[in-house]
Amino acid sequence: MIHVPLITPFGPTGQVDTESLEALAHRVLDDGATGLVALGTTAEAAALDDGERAAVTETVGRVCRARGARFTVGVGSGATGRTARELAALAALPSLPDAALVTVPSFTRPGEQGVIAHFRELAAASPVPLTVYHVSFRTGQPLGTAALRALAAIPGVTGMKYSTGAVDAEIVALLGDRPAGFEVLGGDDVFAPALLALGADGAVLASAHLATARWAELAATGDRELGHRLSALGAALFREPNPTVIKAVLHARGLIPTPYVRLPLLPAGAAARDAALDLLTALEQPRTAPARTAGAAAPAASPAEPRPAAAHLAS
Repeated sequence: MIHVPLITPFGPTGQVDTESLEALAHRVLDDGATGLVALGTTAEAAALDDGERAAVTETVGRVCRARGARFTVGVGSGATGRTARELAALAALPSLPDAALVTVPSFTRPGEQGVIAHFRELAAASPVPLTVYHVSFRTGQPLGTAALRALAAIPGVTGMKYSTGAVDAEIVALLGDRPAGFEVLGGDDVFAPALLALGADGAVLASAHLATARWAELAATGDRELGHRLSALGAALFREPNPTVIKAVLHARGLIPTPYVRLPLLPAGAAARDAALDLLTALEQPRTAPARTAGAAAPAASPAEPRPAAAHLAS
């Protein structure tokens, strides 16, 4: 399962362009994505007003229902009560989401027991299943394996987007003995190929706005060479703050009307855009050799496709 957390396109005067958003949603589904996320970090959700958030959610939900794709909405703040109210409000949407992607409380660092209590409260208030968004390099809150399993045991918590900036001992242990009925989705674009190889159910990937079909191919085949190349593309797309490079590349390809982002983000530089475009163009070329299987030896990294550094991570 490859899910795309959609950007929010802006028009020439800075307005939300729902027509471009709808076209982009259909495009990634045509290319093999199986789900869409509205109002994730990549959507610049924090920079949208209430009316814009409603318009984005309605647009993405309508496309998902028309296409039979999974529809997820990003929800969450550092306050349990506020997040519970936002979740309860999902019941009034024209299209009820299949899940809510809810971030571990950020900045407050409530400790593992506080995180578990937070999600127990939210699951009881939510009209839809919850996917925990564990992104510790943004939230400042690490979670050990025991805490991850405690979250998985909460009724109504059905999955996790795992984005710690590493393939760490916790995710290896979780995937090695997965709780029944609990989905684990990769969330770091650079490490997603490795998590898929370890048995993750899929991934929520901003870089799958681009080379969507190749991400779907990787999920289906476990092709190691392709995994290295997609990891390099992910690193290039996150060389500057998300989603600035993604928007720059989408605009360069004529897929959105402007590369605009809202403050405090600044537009991506030309060097970052062009480096990502070069990798994307190479990925789109026809394969000249049979795809490697999951059991084949991994190729050495080439100068054109360096192994990405963890410093480039974001999601």
